[in-house]
Amino acid sequence: MEKDVDSCQDGAKIEPSTKLGTEGTETQLDDFVGPHPDYNEEEEEQKYFRRKRLGVIKNVVAASLAGTLTYSVYLGLLQMQLILHYDETYREVKYSNIRLEDIDRKVLMGINVTPVAALLYTPILIRFFGTKWAMFLAIGIYALFVSSNYWERYYTLVPSAVAIGMVIVPLWASMGTYIMRMAQKYYEYINYKEEQEKEKQRAPRDACNAYIIIFQTVFYSCFHLSFVCAQMPMVFFLNNYLYQLNHTLFAVKHCGTLSHGTLPGFNKTVLQSLPRSVNLIIVESALMGAAFLAMLVVLVLCGAAYRPMEEIDMRSIGWGNIFQLPFKHMRDYRLRHLFPLFIYSGFEVLFVCTGFSLNYGVCALGLERLAYLLMAYGFSASVCSSLALCMLRLRRHIPLLAGALIHSVLLVTLFCWAPEPRCLAQAPLLYSIAALWGTGSALNKTGISILLGMLYKKKERQDFIFTIYHWWQALAIFTVYLWSGLPMKAKLSIMLLTLVVAVGTYLWMERKVAWNMEVRLPRIPRPRHKTRGYRYLEDNSDETGSDGDGDKENDDRHPTEATREDELPKEDGELLG
Repeated sequence: MEKDVDSCQDGAKIEPSTKLGTEGTETQLDDFVGPHPDYNEEEEEQKYFRRKRLGVIKNVVAASLAGTLTYSVYLGLLQMQLILHYDETYREVKYSNIRLEDIDRKVLMGINVTPVAALLYTPILIRFFGTKWAMFLAIGIYALFVSSNYWERYYTLVPSAVAIGMVIVPLWASMGTYIMRMAQKYYEYINYKEEQEKEKQRAPRDACNAYIIIFQTVFYSCFHLSFVCAQMPMVFFLNNYLYQLNHTLFAVKHCGTLSHGTLPGFNKTVLQSLPRSVNLIIVESALMGAAFLAMLVVLVLCGAAYRPMEEIDMRSIGWGNIFQLPFKHMRDYRLRHLFPLFIYSGFEVLFVCTGFSLNYGVCALGLERLAYLLMAYGFSASVCSSLALCMLRLRRHIPLLAGALIHSVLLVTLFCWAPEPRCLAQAPLLYSIAALWGTGSALNKTGISILLGMLYKKKERQDFIFTIYHWWQALAIFTVYLWSGLPMKAKLSIMLLTLVVAVGTYLWMERKVAWNMEVRLPRIPRPRHKTRGYRYLEDNSDETGSDGDGDKENDDRHPTEATREDELPKEDGELLG
């Protein structure tokens, strides 16, 4: 009995010590697994979203740089090759039996005609590959075009030109969509606390407008530098082989508004000596390196525009719907009223590169000064793109109307002026006109992209909207290609008439928007959720456009407000217009 009592007492003594040991172990485990005593959750959250914002800025700069490199390589190579192939001595000596002049006509036809069909496949291409990979693929096609010039034959130049024509609209539509998405993501990362506190409330309608304005301004400030970079092959290489203006313009009688077609009377021999093939290969290799650099910039530095779940949802609405939605979006009166502005935007950029540069600039100053004329345009457009920042304080129509006013004054001036051939004294006036035209172009193009971003903020619609915009631009460029043989006065009259109509329809659209007129937009179908796989196992999944939150935005709205926004709560057949 005494032994039993002693054993019980010993057990009672051991039990508290065991409990103390267990508690000590748990304390050590908590110290090891638990949060660090110096950990500040709010500070770490701020650091995380700061890194996200810096990533967005890196994406915008990288995309702008890639677009600048791509267009400068394309424009510089095309300009150099057209000048070389124009010289009949160069054609006879190097390519006597392949009819190079006829190949050049087919190359220009492939580049200008093929984009007419781009509306049929551009949205499908962007949705299938994703915005970033559509940009990468299109820039790769541009690099293919550069590589085809190493061996100039019909079966290399013409197919690559057709391929370029096919990706012109997808490239710039995906670029516009990408910049727009970066602006929206930057707004989300800036206001992450408000997003957490007001998760179920709809964001203010004009919440991210400031970032749209800033990012589009950055993009076009970089893009317009491509007209400057494109002249580098001519400034550092081709100008060394060109005849002076007294030889090339010897038979030219009329310039400017008195001219017909593309600089009639221009000498068929413009090269005083033929460039060596090795030198040509070096220049083309430099351009090829720039094209590959643009591809690497997109591949390495550009992040995805959407999360993988969002891309799956946007793709899963059905390819038939994706094909139809660009056409259905044209029923919106806002977009229809902007069609003339889109067309004029295509007219003016090709006119300054062909009609003005050749029939006014080259006719008066000679072919050796063509590069400097286009550089004046590019520098001015790049610098003046920053004027679009005034939309942060002024009404959005002011930059567009200012650009239209500048161009209308210049069109009237060009209509009434015929410069004297071979007269260098007119150089200051021509450079001033090129710089002013660049100012108007910058306000025009930057203003249109900003306006589209303000009107169509729903990410499911942006690729359709920018596809329509650049498709109409491509149609306008195709029209300029067709009218190359018209008198200069007819070209200027068409452009001035288009500009007047564009300004009128745009102001009428703004008036309708101010009256809160109901818009007619197609309903974006909900994603077709699959019944197998990890992707849609939970009903409360966090993907955009899922059944759980697809119409939440509309449910919180006032009915009159819903009809003014991107998504209407009615079916296609019942939409108002």
